[in-house]
Order: sequence, then C-alpha cells, then structure tokens
Amino acid sequence: MDLLKNIILVIISPRVGWEEINQATIPTGRVLSSAFYPLLALLALSAFVPGLYDSTLTLSMLLMDAIILFAAYFFTYFISSYLLGGFYPELVKTKGAHDRLDDYIIYNLIFLVVLRIVHNLLPGDFTPVLFLMLYMPWMAYRGLGNLGIKENKATKFVIIASVLLLLTPFVIEWVLGLIIK
Repeated sequence: MDLLKNIILVIISPRVGWEEINQATIPTGRVLSSAFYPLLALLALSAFVPGLYDSTLTLSMLLMDAIILFAAYFFTYFISSYLLGGFYPELVKTKGAHDRLDDYIIYNLIFLVVLRIVHNLLPGDFTPVLFLMLYMPWMAYRGLGNLGIKENKATKFVIIASVLLLLTPFVIEWVLGLIIK
C-alpha cells in the first residue's frame, strides 16, 4: 500500500511524493517487482486494445506492438540508469546513492508508462495524453532533493534525465519497429 501511495503522491504532488519516497524504506527491487514490471505487463496488454476497434490490425501486428512497447520501457530503465550513473559518478559511489538514483528513474518511468497505457486505451491518436509527458521534467526537478544534486548541476541534470527518460523509449520503439516490422 505504501508503494501505491508513493506513486500517486509523486504524480499529484512531486515535492511531497519525493519526500515520502526518501523517508520510505521500500527497496528498489520491490519497487521494480511490485510496480514497474507489472505496469510494463499491463502496458503490453494494453497494446491489444486497438485491435478491438480497428479491424485492419492483425493479431501478429498487435503482438509485435506489445513486445516493442514492453522492450522500450524495460530497456529505458537500464539505459538511463547506466548513462546517468556514468554522467554523474558521484550519484553511484555508494549502494544507497545508486538505489536513490534507480528509484528516481523508476518513479519517473512509472508515470510515463501509465500515460502510455491510457494512450493505448483511447481510440485513435489522442495526443493530449502524450502532452502530459511534459509534466515528467517537473517531477524530475522536484526529485533532485532526494538525490543530493548540487545547485550548479541541477538544471543540467534535469535536462539530461528528462531527455533520456522521454526520448529513449521512442528511439527504442522506432529501432525495434524497423527491425521487427
């Protein structure tokens, strides 16, 4: 229940949510296994919904879309963790610091995955839902206190983290779409 509360809090009120996450003792592995991975599975299942109202989509096309969506966000977590840890080695010197960085990435990605699920459930390309993805940099900015980023590096970190988290899934989707489809 604390995990769901933290997810809702970080979306509704990022400052309060990040403070709550910082105080909570939920291990990163539990956040992954109890929230992020199940949401990825739900995202993959939501890729089949357009087949209900679009008769031109075949089961194999929907299955490929489900695999691509799952892989895009799954690999985004690992790529972002690796790259942000490389760009900011001071964030991954200790185990606790690395866990905070991973939590930062996971909670921001959870928001993006929820938006993609909602987008998949709506008929057509309902782009206002995708515009809500622009809220993620604000969430990322409010989570900086959790990471201990110095003020002079804060803006640069938020920009790098936001670009990684927002663009990596789309790049992976595009590359996998070229390979698979």
